[in-house]
Amino acid sequence: MPKIVSNKNNLQVVYEDNHIIIVNKRAGDIVQGDKTGDTPLSDVVKDYIKEKYNKPGNVYLGVVHRLDRPTTGIVMFAKTSKALPRLNKLFAEKKANKTYWAIVKNAPEKQEDTLINWLKKNPKNNKSTAYPKEIKDSKKAILHYKVLKALDNYYLLEIELETGRHHQIRVQLSNIGSPIKGDLKYGFDRSNKDASISLHARQLQFIHPVSKENIDVLAALPNDPIWKACEN
Repeated sequence: MPKIVSNKNNLQVVYEDNHIIIVNKRAGDIVQGDKTGDTPLSDVVKDYIKEKYNKPGNVYLGVVHRLDRPTTGIVMFAKTSKALPRLNKLFAEKKANKTYWAIVKNAPEKQEDTLINWLKKNPKNNKSTAYPKEIKDSKKAILHYKVLKALDNYYLLEIELETGRHHQIRVQLSNIGSPIKGDLKYGFDRSNKDASISLHARQLQFIHPVSKENIDVLAALPNDPIWKACEN
Protein backbone atom coordinates (compact mmCIF):
# COMPACT_ATOMS: atom_id res chain seq x y z
CA MET A 1 0.00 0.00 0.00
CA PRO A 2 1.41 3.43 -0.93
CA LYS A 3 2.46 5.71 1.90
CA ILE A 4 -0.25 8.22 2.74
CA VAL A 5 0.81 11.80 2.13
CA SER A 6 -0.82 14.52 4.20
CA ASN A 7 -0.70 18.27 3.76
CA LYS A 8 -2.04 21.37 5.48
CA ASN A 9 -5.53 20.69 4.09
CA ASN A 10 -5.48 17.24 5.75
CA LEU A 11 -5.63 15.73 2.27
CA GLN A 12 -4.66 12.05 2.22
CA VAL A 13 -3.12 11.20 -1.14
CA VAL A 14 -2.93 7.45 -1.67
CA TYR A 15 -1.66 7.50 -5.27
CA GLU A 16 -0.40 10.14 -7.66
CA ASP A 17 1.33 10.29 -11.05
CA ASN A 18 1.38 12.72 -13.97
CA HIS A 19 -2.17 11.86 -15.04
CA ILE A 20 -4.05 10.68 -11.94
CA ILE A 21 -4.45 11.57 -8.30
CA ILE A 22 -6.35 9.34 -5.84
CA VAL A 23 -7.28 10.58 -2.39
CA ASN A 24 -8.89 9.16 0.74
CA LYS A 25 -12.02 11.25 1.25
CA ARG A 26 -13.07 12.19 4.76
CA ALA A 27 -16.67 12.11 5.96
CA GLY A 28 -18.37 15.43 5.29
CA ASP A 29 -16.28 16.33 2.24
CA ILE A 30 -18.21 16.95 -0.96
CA VAL A 31 -16.47 15.84 -4.14
CA GLN A 32 -17.85 18.64 -6.35
CA GLY A 33 -19.35 22.01 -5.51
CA ASP A 34 -23.08 22.12 -4.78
CA LYS A 35 -25.76 24.50 -3.51
CA THR A 36 -24.28 24.44 0.03
CA GLY A 37 -21.37 26.56 -1.13
CA ASP A 38 -18.98 24.44 0.94
CA THR A 39 -15.45 24.04 -0.42
CA PRO A 40 -15.43 20.87 -2.52
CA LEU A 41 -12.72 18.23 -2.40
CA SER A 42 -11.88 19.03 -6.03
CA ASP A 43 -10.79 22.54 -4.98
CA VAL A 44 -8.71 21.16 -2.10
CA VAL A 45 -6.93 18.81 -4.54
CA LYS A 46 -6.32 21.69 -6.97
CA ASP A 47 -4.75 23.74 -4.17
CA TYR A 48 -2.56 20.77 -3.24
CA ILE A 49 -1.33 20.39 -6.84
CA LYS A 50 -0.79 24.12 -7.24
CA GLU A 51 1.28 24.29 -4.06
CA LYS A 52 3.26 21.06 -4.58
CA TYR A 53 4.32 21.85 -8.13
CA ASN A 54 4.38 25.67 -7.93
CA LYS A 55 1.86 25.89 -10.76
CA PRO A 56 0.89 29.38 -11.91
CA GLY A 57 -2.68 30.11 -12.99
CA ASN A 58 -5.52 27.60 -12.98
CA VAL A 59 -4.92 23.92 -12.26
CA TYR A 60 -6.69 21.33 -14.43
CA LEU A 61 -8.60 18.66 -12.52
CA GLY A 62 -11.30 16.35 -13.87
CA VAL A 63 -13.87 14.68 -11.61
CA VAL A 64 -14.10 10.99 -12.58
CA HIS A 65 -16.60 9.68 -10.00
CA ARG A 66 -18.19 10.69 -6.70
CA LEU A 67 -18.89 9.45 -3.20
CA ASP A 68 -21.82 10.44 -1.00
CA ARG A 69 -20.94 13.21 1.44
CA PRO A 70 -21.13 11.07 4.64
CA THR A 71 -19.08 8.27 3.02
CA THR A 72 -15.29 7.90 3.25
CA GLY A 73 -12.62 6.40 1.04
CA ILE A 74 -11.18 6.35 -2.44
CA VAL A 75 -11.92 9.14 -4.91
CA MET A 76 -9.97 9.46 -8.17
CA PHE A 77 -9.39 12.63 -10.20
CA ALA A 78 -7.78 13.20 -13.60
CA LYS A 79 -4.85 15.62 -13.64
CA THR A 80 -4.78 15.91 -17.43
CA SER A 81 -7.34 16.36 -20.21
CA LYS A 82 -5.79 13.29 -21.86
CA ALA A 83 -6.59 11.08 -18.87
CA LEU A 84 -10.14 12.27 -18.13
CA PRO A 85 -12.03 10.75 -21.11
CA ARG A 86 -10.02 7.53 -20.75
CA LEU A 87 -10.87 7.27 -17.06
CA ASN A 88 -14.52 8.07 -17.79
CA LYS A 89 -14.52 5.24 -20.35
CA LEU A 90 -12.89 2.91 -17.79
CA PHE A 91 -15.72 3.52 -15.33
CA ALA A 92 -18.45 3.45 -17.99
CA GLU A 93 -17.23 0.06 -19.19
CA LYS A 94 -16.98 -1.19 -15.58
CA LYS A 95 -13.26 -1.89 -15.89
CA ALA A 96 -12.46 -0.19 -12.59
CA ASN A 97 -13.06 -2.63 -9.73
CA LYS A 98 -14.25 -0.87 -6.58
CA THR A 99 -14.54 -2.63 -3.23
CA TYR A 100 -16.42 -1.12 -0.30
CA TRP A 101 -16.50 -1.96 3.38
CA ALA A 102 -19.63 -1.34 5.46
CA ILE A 103 -20.38 -1.75 9.15
CA VAL A 104 -23.92 -2.91 9.94
CA LYS A 105 -25.75 -3.71 13.19
CA ASN A 106 -27.84 -6.60 11.89
CA ALA A 107 -26.15 -9.53 10.18
CA PRO A 108 -27.63 -10.44 6.79
CA GLU A 109 -29.35 -13.83 6.68
CA LYS A 110 -26.69 -15.17 4.31
CA GLN A 111 -22.92 -14.97 4.76
CA GLU A 112 -22.63 -13.88 1.15
CA ASP A 113 -25.15 -13.11 -1.55
CA THR A 114 -26.00 -11.14 -4.67
CA LEU A 115 -28.70 -8.50 -4.25
CA ILE A 116 -30.79 -7.50 -7.27
CA ASN A 117 -33.34 -4.69 -6.99
CA TRP A 118 -34.83 -1.93 -9.07
CA LEU A 119 -34.11 1.46 -7.51
CA LYS A 120 -36.16 4.59 -7.99
CA LYS A 121 -34.81 7.96 -6.88
CA ASN A 122 -37.01 10.64 -5.34
CA PRO A 123 -35.25 13.96 -6.01
CA LYS A 124 -37.46 15.78 -3.48
CA ASN A 125 -35.91 14.00 -0.49
CA ASN A 126 -32.75 12.76 -2.27
CA LYS A 127 -33.60 9.18 -1.38
CA SER A 128 -33.91 5.95 -3.36
CA THR A 129 -36.38 3.11 -2.82
CA ALA A 130 -35.71 -0.54 -3.68
CA TYR A 131 -38.32 -2.61 -5.50
CA PRO A 132 -38.28 -6.38 -6.25
CA LYS A 133 -39.45 -5.80 -9.83
CA GLU A 134 -39.03 -3.11 -12.43
CA ILE A 135 -41.34 -0.12 -12.11
CA LYS A 136 -41.58 3.13 -14.05
CA ASP A 137 -38.36 5.19 -13.94
CA SER A 138 -36.53 2.55 -11.90
CA LYS A 139 -33.00 1.30 -12.63
CA LYS A 140 -31.67 -2.20 -12.09
CA ALA A 141 -29.15 -2.45 -9.25
CA ILE A 142 -26.81 -5.39 -8.59
CA LEU A 143 -24.30 -5.82 -5.79
CA HIS A 144 -22.40 -8.69 -4.21
CA TYR A 145 -21.63 -8.80 -0.50
CA LYS A 146 -19.96 -11.10 2.00
CA VAL A 147 -19.61 -10.90 5.77
CA LEU A 148 -15.92 -10.44 6.55
CA LYS A 149 -16.01 -10.24 10.32
CA ALA A 150 -18.26 -10.27 13.38
CA LEU A 151 -17.37 -7.40 15.72
CA ASP A 152 -18.60 -6.95 19.32
CA ASN A 153 -21.92 -5.36 18.32
CA TYR A 154 -21.63 -5.05 14.55
CA TYR A 155 -20.70 -6.90 11.38
CA LEU A 156 -18.19 -5.91 8.71
CA LEU A 157 -19.36 -6.47 5.13
CA GLU A 158 -17.37 -6.32 1.90
CA ILE A 159 -19.32 -5.12 -1.12
CA GLU A 160 -18.64 -5.12 -4.84
CA LEU A 161 -20.92 -3.23 -7.18
CA GLU A 162 -21.98 -4.33 -10.64
CA THR A 163 -23.99 -1.14 -11.14
CA GLY A 164 -23.55 2.37 -9.78
CA ARG A 165 -26.96 3.66 -8.74
CA HIS A 166 -27.95 6.51 -6.43
CA HIS A 167 -27.30 5.45 -2.80
CA GLN A 168 -27.17 1.86 -4.07
CA ILE A 169 -25.27 0.16 -1.24
CA ARG A 170 -27.18 2.10 1.40
CA VAL A 171 -30.64 1.28 0.10
CA GLN A 172 -29.97 -2.34 -0.87
CA LEU A 173 -28.45 -3.23 2.53
CA SER A 174 -31.30 -1.45 4.29
CA ASN A 175 -33.75 -3.43 2.17
CA ILE A 176 -32.46 -6.72 3.63
CA GLY A 177 -32.65 -5.39 7.19
CA SER A 178 -28.98 -4.43 7.53
CA PRO A 179 -28.82 -0.61 7.36
CA ILE A 180 -25.35 0.90 7.57
CA LYS A 181 -24.24 2.23 10.96
CA GLY A 182 -25.11 5.92 11.26
CA ASP A 183 -27.32 6.01 8.17
CA LEU A 184 -30.50 7.61 9.51
CA LYS A 185 -31.84 8.15 5.99
CA TYR A 186 -31.99 4.40 5.40
CA GLY A 187 -33.17 3.11 8.74
CA PHE A 188 -30.30 3.08 11.22
CA ASP A 189 -31.57 4.18 14.64
CA ARG A 190 -28.93 6.79 15.51
CA SER A 191 -26.32 8.92 13.82
CA ASN A 192 -22.55 8.69 14.13
CA LYS A 193 -20.99 11.48 16.18
CA ASP A 194 -19.25 12.99 13.13
CA ALA A 195 -22.39 12.69 10.95
CA SER A 196 -20.64 10.04 8.83
CA ILE A 197 -22.08 6.73 7.81
CA SER A 198 -19.90 3.63 8.22
CA LEU A 199 -19.40 3.02 4.51
CA HIS A 200 -15.85 3.19 3.14
CA ALA A 201 -14.59 2.93 -0.43
CA ARG A 202 -11.74 0.60 0.51
CA GLN A 203 -10.01 -0.53 -2.69
CA LEU A 204 -9.73 0.41 -6.37
CA GLN A 205 -8.12 -1.74 -9.06
CA PHE A 206 -7.72 -0.77 -12.72
CA ILE A 207 -5.35 -0.71 -15.68
CA HIS A 208 -3.80 2.75 -15.98
CA PRO A 209 -5.27 4.28 -19.16
CA VAL A 210 -1.97 5.91 -20.19
CA SER A 211 0.89 3.77 -18.78
CA LYS A 212 -1.13 0.49 -18.96
CA GLU A 213 0.21 -0.47 -15.52
CA ASN A 214 -1.95 -2.41 -13.09
CA ILE A 215 -2.97 -0.01 -10.29
CA ASP A 216 -4.25 -1.38 -6.98
CA VAL A 217 -4.78 1.06 -4.12
CA LEU A 218 -6.19 0.79 -0.60
CA ALA A 219 -7.61 3.65 1.46
CA ALA A 220 -6.80 3.60 5.18
CA LEU A 221 -9.84 3.17 7.42
CA PRO A 222 -11.24 6.15 9.36
CA ASN A 223 -9.67 6.87 12.75
CA ASP A 224 -12.49 5.37 14.77
CA PRO A 225 -12.42 2.53 17.34
CA ILE A 226 -14.99 0.39 15.51
CA TRP A 227 -13.22 0.79 12.17
CA LYS A 228 -9.90 0.01 13.86
CA ALA A 229 -11.41 -3.23 15.19
CA CYS A 230 -12.00 -4.24 11.58
CA GLU A 231 -8.24 -4.29 10.93
CA ASN A 232 -7.34 -6.74 13.70
